[in-house]
Parts: sequence; C-alpha cells; structure tokens
Amino acid sequence: MASHEHPRESADRTRLAPELAAATAELAAAGVESPRVDAELLAAHVLDVSRGRLLIIDSMRPGESARFRELVAERARRIPLQHLLGTAAFRHLELAVGDGVFIPRPETELLAGWGIEQTTPGATVVDLCSGSGAIALSVADESQAGQVIAVERSPSALRWLRRNATPFPSVRVIEGDVTDPDLLSDLHGQVDVLLCNPPYVPDGTPVPPEVSDHDPAEAVFGGGDGLTVIRPVIALAAKLLRPGGVLGIEHDDVHGTAVPGLLDADGRFAEVTAHDDLTGRPRYATARLR
Repeated sequence: MASHEHPRESADRTRLAPELAAATAELAAAGVESPRVDAELLAAHVLDVSRGRLLIIDSMRPGESARFRELVAERARRIPLQHLLGTAAFRHLELAVGDGVFIPRPETELLAGWGIEQTTPGATVVDLCSGSGAIALSVADESQAGQVIAVERSPSALRWLRRNATPFPSVRVIEGDVTDPDLLSDLHGQVDVLLCNPPYVPDGTPVPPEVSDHDPAEAVFGGGDGLTVIRPVIALAAKLLRPGGVLGIEHDDVHGTAVPGLLDADGRFAEVTAHDDLTGRPRYATARLR
C-alpha cells in the first residue's frame, strides 16, 4: 500500500546527511569537543530513535528540522548536551539531569564498577556526595546490596536524586553534609562499601563552559588544593566502615599521590591503591579499613 505521507510534506523534508554535516560544522566552530557525536545524538533525540537507527533514516520533517537546528544552536552556546537531552547515560542507566545537579562523567563509571565488584549480597553501601545518584543507583542496579544509602546536601541536587532513585527500593536518600562528623552516626562500624565522588577540582582551575556555567560550583570545586571535602570524607569513612570494609574516592588527576598519601597518613587504612582512568590519568584511590 502506498505511503500515507502527503506529497507536499515529502517534498518539504530535509535531507538528514546535510543537516548533520552543517550541525557538526557549527558545533566544531563553537569548540564542542565531540561535534559529530553530539549532532547525531541531538538528531536521534528529535527523531525519537536510537543513534544507530540514523543510518536508515534519510530525511527530517520540517518541524523536526527546525527543532534540531534550535537544539544545535543551544549546544553551540555550550549548554550541556545532557541538559538538552534531559538525561545522562551512566553504565546501564539513563539518569534524569538538568539545572542544579552535576552531570555524571564516564570516568566515574570506573569507581562505580570497582564498588560493584566489592559489594557482596546483602551488603550495606554508602555513596557520599551522591548528586544525580549515578554511583548509588548503579550499585543498586548491578549488585545484590542489601541497602544503598545515597547522601547529598544540595536541595536542588536532591530533587534529581530522589527522582532517579524512585525505581530502586533498596536505595535510601539522605540529606546530609559529608563534612558533618556525626553524619550517619547510626551506621558507625556497619558499612561494607563506601564510595564518594566529591567536589575535587582545585579552586581557580580553568574548566569548560559546560562546567563553569551549568554544573553547580559546590559539586565541582574542592577548595584551594581540591582536598577540602576529601579530608573529612576519609575521617568519616573510618567511622562508618566495619573492620575490613572498603573505601573508594574519586579525585582530580593532580591528586594521584595526595589522596593515597592522606589515606596512608590516617593510619587506619590498609591496601591503599591508586587507580588510573582509561586515559592513564590518576582518577581514584581505594583502601580497606584495618
């Protein structure tokens, strides 16, 4: 049977390949790091298909083309891709993100994966500075943890965290400040795995516009040396973990010796190990409570 598409509408359709090429050029000129990938993801979003399905689509309707061009223009103004899509991919999850919450980064998937490997059935896991819930929800999704406690202090981030945590009954969201020495006092000595992706970029470090203009500063910058939050996290971990419990902390690539050094200097941790990301940069440190 012939297509029901109106002949005029068909004639008005825009070829997808030139649209993608023009969008890629516009994003590249704006300094976007991955212009072709971003253009394709925005097109897939507008067309409501997976990125891979773009290979079998040759055109856009006029309304779709107009919306695509609007989104490309916003991305060229360095609005984060994830804000335009409304979600951020993290391991096996699609997390809702937007204004007021830190966008999870691919390198943090390594810390989450390490934490999942450490999580035995029924374990108690704590995720400090949880943000969107990327680490906590990945643990809940990919392990048999008994309970996962996600701690966040920012009211705006908490809204996104609670929204993302809704499908996960094992996750408990707590509003709290990791610099509070009495945080989670009811769990002292009971936590099996503690994970944290804290604010750790040293103040004054240049960051891309997507970060400086859209990520909450309190979720990015960690004081003059970037360790202002990491120090109390280490002290808190020593209280919360059971003997033999493990800790994983993400850090800046300038902290490859500083964070393992803090863990060694504390004296309560063994098996202190530095880990690189996939580009070979120092990215997180792990340890076991004696």
